[in-house]
Amino acid sequence: MINIGRRIISEESPAYIIAEAGVNHNGSIEMAEKLIKAAYDAGADAVKFQTFKSELLVSKSARKADYQLTNESDGENQFDMLKGLELTYEEFHHLQRVCNSIGIEFLSTPFDLESAQFLNKLGLHAFKIGSGDLTNLPLLTEIGAFQKPVLLSTGMSNLAEIEEAIHSINHPAIALFHCTSSYPAPHDELNLLSIQSMKHAFQKIVGYSDHTSGIEAAVSSVSIGAKIIEKHITLDQLLPGPDHKASLSPEQFAEYTAAIRRTEKMLGDGKKRCMPSEENTRTTARKSIIASLPLSSGDILSPDTLSIKRPGSGIPPKYLPLVIGRKINKDKQADDPVDWHDLS
Repeated sequence: MINIGRRIISEESPAYIIAEAGVNHNGSIEMAEKLIKAAYDAGADAVKFQTFKSELLVSKSARKADYQLTNESDGENQFDMLKGLELTYEEFHHLQRVCNSIGIEFLSTPFDLESAQFLNKLGLHAFKIGSGDLTNLPLLTEIGAFQKPVLLSTGMSNLAEIEEAIHSINHPAIALFHCTSSYPAPHDELNLLSIQSMKHAFQKIVGYSDHTSGIEAAVSSVSIGAKIIEKHITLDQLLPGPDHKASLSPEQFAEYTAAIRRTEKMLGDGKKRCMPSEENTRTTARKSIIASLPLSSGDILSPDTLSIKRPGSGIPPKYLPLVIGRKINKDKQADDPVDWHDLS
């Protein structure tokens, strides 16, 4: 169990849904504000950005990842791309105030220690750590020292690396995110059953960071126990930038959220029982003991005088051995039900 603000996230709670705005604001504070509103309107519990100083995140000679080259054609340099996607610390402070004013949780992933320290001073209720920093143990140790809940993405990793990261964070309130760090992630490489493996291995809340192009992965992950779901949101999938094409529009995100909530309703509480909508069907579809031919008061009931037919409003068939050999105390027509009070 972990807390993010006023929300308690446990194995019994509804899934916590994070709209990943990331850098889909394209460096515009106005677009960032619209993403917050879109996330709120779509039913997300939180909206998450990315906080970084490009000089502290990436060397000026670093090339873009393959998916960034595919989705963002403006040059091969990762530093220049990221520099154009930075927001200032004051702008993040403003975005937090916007979130507070409309009632959605503000989150952001720090990509360097300075940014992590800033977000801690800003009073974030939880820290999200991206998959790329799972092996950045010095950063994990510093963030763990903040004594805030940590949401740790585990793309590209194995169980041994995850265990080392958990040890470095050294804080009990950790939730793990399964994900495939490809954008969009191919369906045959999602490996969603890792959600259950991680639950078993670490006894932690496990979520799913969804980088697919549809909604099936989220529905499937919730069905097997994911309790936090993260998905990119964009104002327009055709905008320039590395993540827009693998994001959902506001309308798609609203359906995404609705699909998760429908799935949770379908899962129920796991207690096998007759549901209210089945009550009438139970009576009409089940069977009971009836007279197979006309009977007179005083007749002794035998297998030849009884049948088992619908409806199921009389004596259940399992009691047939207790009915055979008993005396009927009133006249019966064929197909009349036999009730306990009809027996002597």
